[in-house]
Amino acid sequence: MDSRPQPSGTANPRLLPSRTVEAVSADGSRIHIETYGADGAPAVVLSHGWTCNIAFWSAQIEDLAADHRVIAYDQRGHGASPAAAGDGYSTEALADDLEAVLDATLAPGEQAVLAGHSMGGMTMMAASARPAFREHAAAVLLCSTGASRLVSDARVVPIRAGRLRTGITRRILGARAPLGPVTPLSIRALHYGTMGPAAPKDRVRRCVEIVHACPRAARVAWSGVLDTLDLELGVRELAVPTAVLAGEADRLTPPVHARRLAGWLPDCAGFTTLPGTGHMSPVEAPEAVNAAIRELATTHLKHAEGVA
Repeated sequence: MDSRPQPSGTANPRLLPSRTVEAVSADGSRIHIETYGADGAPAVVLSHGWTCNIAFWSAQIEDLAADHRVIAYDQRGHGASPAAAGDGYSTEALADDLEAVLDATLAPGEQAVLAGHSMGGMTMMAASARPAFREHAAAVLLCSTGASRLVSDARVVPIRAGRLRTGITRRILGARAPLGPVTPLSIRALHYGTMGPAAPKDRVRRCVEIVHACPRAARVAWSGVLDTLDLELGVRELAVPTAVLAGEADRLTPPVHARRLAGWLPDCAGFTTLPGTGHMSPVEAPEAVNAAIRELATTHLKHAEGVA
């Protein structure tokens, strides 16, 4: 199997990045970044989740780049960011990579709204006490994410909560087998596990293609990190205004996670549940996610002079 990093592809074929940047993380890992929109516009940073890549944010990039500078990056081992060494996958690595992205794309003292989906939201929690995060984060949006107990709370396996369900879920999420080509069966399986029942077919297929493009080694390595995740302390140190968004039909990070986050946050800027929406909220409910990011930017970012 080809272990080289695979390009993210253009997030939206109608919108090309204004530039690409390569950040270097604390351990030397290279992180691929794409920026969209005008320099000097209010900045938004997008951090995707497990098995995804920059293209996952296409609806947000297309909408927000009209009047914001949108900065999106591939997590290590995803998209065009190369795989790390065997021990290079951890919550510390998530925080290191985000700091590198912020330092590479924002001017000293410049602030941005940071939005994270799933593992991208966990990245915000992991980095909450880091100097670069505190310098650059004006506000945060946590989409479809959790801080701990991910495997035991997941409802991907439709049986009663307990040791059996947790064990089966752990084996599914940590499976080392290649995902293989996109087929009707794989589409149905991912639709059931990650998206709401009424998700449009084209959006389901889009998510399946993105997930299947994730290299197996990175998928497996990150699954081990998520299995033992405990970022409650990081949530409690998220001292900037932070909004929480959850899908009511999310089987991977059910709304119980969002309720915990809202209760732990020192400055919760809103808690929203989206009816009928599963785990892939930025793809399933782009209007709601875009509106949440825009509201945070309008409230907490000062527009640069001369930018509408």
